[in-house]
Amino acid sequence: MKTQLTTLHNGSSTCVRTGPELGRQPVLAPLIRILCAAGFVLSAFGAQAGVIFTSLYSFTGTNDGANPYAGLVQGSDGYFYGTTVNGGTNGGYGTVFKISTNGVLTALYSFTGGDDGANPQAALVQGSDGSFYGTTAWGGTNGGNGTVFKINTNGVLTSLYSFTGGDDGASPNGLVQGSDGNFCGTTSYGGNTDRTYFVQGCGTVFKINTNGFLTSLYSFNSTNDGDCPEAGLVQGSDGYFYGTTYYGGTNGNGTVFKMDTNGALTTLCSFISSWDNSGNPQAGVVQGSDGNLYGTTGGLHRGLGQVLKKYGTVFKISTNGVLTILHLFTGGNDGANPSASLVRGGDGNFYGTTENNDIWSGFDAGGFVGAGTVFEISTNGVLTTLYAFGSITNASGDPLDGANPAAALVQGSDGNFYGTTSGGGTFTNQFGQGYGTIFRLTIVPEPQLAIIPYGENVILTWPTNAFAFTLQSTTNLGSSAVWTTNSSPPVVIGGENVVINTISGRQQFYRLSQ
Repeated sequence: MKTQLTTLHNGSSTCVRTGPELGRQPVLAPLIRILCAAGFVLSAFGAQAGVIFTSLYSFTGTNDGANPYAGLVQGSDGYFYGTTVNGGTNGGYGTVFKISTNGVLTALYSFTGGDDGANPQAALVQGSDGSFYGTTAWGGTNGGNGTVFKINTNGVLTSLYSFTGGDDGASPNGLVQGSDGNFCGTTSYGGNTDRTYFVQGCGTVFKINTNGFLTSLYSFNSTNDGDCPEAGLVQGSDGYFYGTTYYGGTNGNGTVFKMDTNGALTTLCSFISSWDNSGNPQAGVVQGSDGNLYGTTGGLHRGLGQVLKKYGTVFKISTNGVLTILHLFTGGNDGANPSASLVRGGDGNFYGTTENNDIWSGFDAGGFVGAGTVFEISTNGVLTTLYAFGSITNASGDPLDGANPAAALVQGSDGNFYGTTSGGGTFTNQFGQGYGTIFRLTIVPEPQLAIIPYGENVILTWPTNAFAFTLQSTTNLGSSAVWTTNSSPPVVIGGENVVINTISGRQQFYRLSQ
């Protein structure tokens, strides 16, 4: 809630007002000149902007799909495109869908679990040819090791490649289109080096063209370079591809790496998994305007007979490998377990999600609870929780607004942030578990409330784009203060809401309240 306070005294020669004088509309200019001539003292009070949460869609678990583990991508047509890992018309192998900004969803394709693949867990990417490209974690023609596909806006899907589980890898993650037009990605398993404790390999990096010709660029060996990348890559401004591995490295807790277009890999950082660096990144990295890379670490890890409290971190790392921890999650209001990549907003800050926002642990039992959060963090590490899921529930306590967001946000062309939750929502299965949701977050512009005494009246103005705020007043600021919404609705003059109130014989405090 944004609050701005002003004290007015009838017959006094002073007042306190918020907001600047400059830039006022011509109709208010005479009042400002009178105010300045009277020698009034003007000062401003700052407060943070508000947030409006809108639940756009709840999955039903049927033809539309269930449990979106991937984020959305906005197409050139303005629609958002995404995938669900379950549901659909062909036995629950997942779907591809599109949704408008008003929440109208269209199911484009239902996977069969056969040659086309099964259970897509990664976000789509729109190629330069207008088609969308994606992966499925399982299915395909070669033993169910996953696929690469392309799909057009009408839902016509073409299978481009089926992984074998050998040198090419298995269980692919998301794709990114490089500057050369090819798509690059990672697989969590497979490759030409087996793990010491498993047999399915440590994962790979590959590139594939739009015709489905795949080239294996690198196979992880776990010891130094990493093991089991669970996220896709990002191409930096220097032309290198950057990514993370969940395990491996010199400490066994994951790495950050960079790789050139020929497959030469350099390990930038091996996480040490201490309280100052929780390790095990499930998400990729994103490059900031300062050239540094920003990412998250931290997930649920069980030790022998107990739950290890690893809430996760936000970090930045230079392209030379200098790592800085920006925020240590506490498991409380700030959230726990950020398993998705960050997204850089138009304001230069980063926005992300946590899957949980509380923890309970005990001997041989326990785990993370809570429905998760959306947060904003600056490049200096100042974190603000924007929304906590589970704020809207039914009579049984089920989170109607969604639960456990496992995917990155996307900022739409309208400036709003859009995302998915893997659980929660209006519709549930026989166990009471929701099928997931799609939501929108609107960051309300920070309004300035201007208060101008004029004769026996006070004129109050604030921008019309602060549509989520209402004008309220009270006569005291004690614990018994009662805030009353202004009875006179504002009139709009030149992009400003304007209210004129009569100055009473009592002190009066005003605020804008969301």
